[in-house]
Amino acid sequence: MGKNINKKDVDFRIKEENVSKNTRASQIEKCLNDYLNYLEIEKNRSVKTSENYGRYLRYFLKISGVKSSKEITNETVKEFRLYLARQPIKKITQSYYVIALRNFLRYMIKNDIETLPPEKVELPKTPSRQIETINFQELERMLAMPESSSIRGLRDKALLETLFSTGMRVSEICALDRYINLESGEVTVRGKGDKLRVVFLSREAKEAIKKYLDKRMDAEEAMFLSYIKAKNPKIIGRVNPRTVQRLVDFYARKAGIGKRVHPHLLRHSFATDLLVNGADLRSVQEMLGHSSITTTQIYTHITNKELKEIHRTFHARRRK
Repeated sequence: MGKNINKKDVDFRIKEENVSKNTRASQIEKCLNDYLNYLEIEKNRSVKTSENYGRYLRYFLKISGVKSSKEITNETVKEFRLYLARQPIKKITQSYYVIALRNFLRYMIKNDIETLPPEKVELPKTPSRQIETINFQELERMLAMPESSSIRGLRDKALLETLFSTGMRVSEICALDRYINLESGEVTVRGKGDKLRVVFLSREAKEAIKKYLDKRMDAEEAMFLSYIKAKNPKIIGRVNPRTVQRLVDFYARKAGIGKRVHPHLLRHSFATDLLVNGADLRSVQEMLGHSSITTTQIYTHITNKELKEIHRTFHARRRK
């Protein structure tokens, strides 16, 4: 009889421990889910941002073994950062994990949830971000590559001109609709964080878009469409980021540009071109849709080099 009682006591304690563990696990998971919802609803962050934060933070929970907010300590954070440092992960990517963790801690402290204060977590020092651009001659060659006899060629020309003219992100140009005011050349774009901004089409971009739209016989809402390769190309829907990446790479190689060219590089070239030609930093920030001017300031390193070269060329000529 005593053995049966003892066995029941043991079984009860095991169940109690399991419930306790599940409660701890659900507490941190609930905090995380609440935080991700907060990002999307209260902070108006994009779904993509919420997904990225969720991935970073769940990876931290998995590697650290943390089951409750109280278990996030200096030691667990240090061990996690050491683990990241020993993985083949870029320094800048490692910093994203730490930034996500700090913001998560800040959210919990703000909501009176006991955990490690965010200021205890120092951000890693990362090397200055290197921005690549292509020079004007290379860009001109690339923009001249699409042939104008086919609907695909007209689309590609219009898309490349629009990328360079506006500095749009790939996701933004893929989401662009055809019903815009070509006469004014002003286009309202919905960017990161669902923020609206106005971008401007150059004369070349407006002409290229008009030629493309005049050739189209469809009623599709999208500005840029994907086509199946054929004698009479068939529409398969709106262009996607992968399609844009491929066509940018294709025309760069066709133009004889030695380095790898991607759509974001055209955005870099757009920003650099504006700054070199006298645009102020705040205006460029507005046109790029950066929430912080610190992000825009990365382009000043390039323009300083450009200005140095201009000074060397023209000032030296003066002294001859």
